[in-house]
Amino acid sequence: MEKISRIIRIFVVFGIVALFSLQVFAQDKPTVSILGDSYSTFEGYTTPLENEQWYFKTKRDRTDVEKVEQTWWWILCDEYGLQLDINNSYSGSTISYSGYYGRDYKDRSFITRAPNIGNPDIILVFGATNDDWAGAPQGTLKYEDWTEEDLYSFRPAMTYLASYLCKNHPKAKIYFIVNDCLKDEITSTIREVCNHYGISVIELKNIAKKSSHPTVAGMRQIAEQVGTALKPKE
Repeated sequence: MEKISRIIRIFVVFGIVALFSLQVFAQDKPTVSILGDSYSTFEGYTTPLENEQWYFKTKRDRTDVEKVEQTWWWILCDEYGLQLDINNSYSGSTISYSGYYGRDYKDRSFITRAPNIGNPDIILVFGATNDDWAGAPQGTLKYEDWTEEDLYSFRPAMTYLASYLCKNHPKAKIYFIVNDCLKDEITSTIREVCNHYGISVIELKNIAKKSSHPTVAGMRQIAEQVGTALKPKE
């Protein structure tokens, strides 16, 4: 009887050690937060949940992406050893306050949502596509003393966003993911601003799309290109 009790105690100890090891392993994964637009949405997986979505659980003709496991960020975390912290993505959102047809997008802009991304090790900003498509005013680069009016133009909005993220997340590694179909004036601004603040730029190449949005194949391409950029050089 005593021998059986001893064996049970040994199994309990091993079980506790194994559970602790799993917890430590999980905690060792770098955490990542996403500040994005429609490309990074999926119904039920954004913070807040009320953010406008583009990818849904129910099958839609405009895309073949119908499972969260098919999204670029899920694949990235799953295959590159990352832990998702917060995905604050909002379909149709712009970096600046200027939206489609001259509408005010202050409520959904990247600037407004930037305070709600947690405290991750890695920040992935995937935006500017809608600033391009909506024809947002470009404005001029400005690195301090921004006014409310400034933030309705793309260039000063970009500098404000970059400044905010660097100031409030000094220990995080920040990357800006650039879509492969943007106008040169948008892409060149992103490069210049990110270079100024020491933010890494990941420029996507030849992403497969349907309805101007990544397909299942395109999502994997994004995950692989971003994962390659994040992977430490040997």
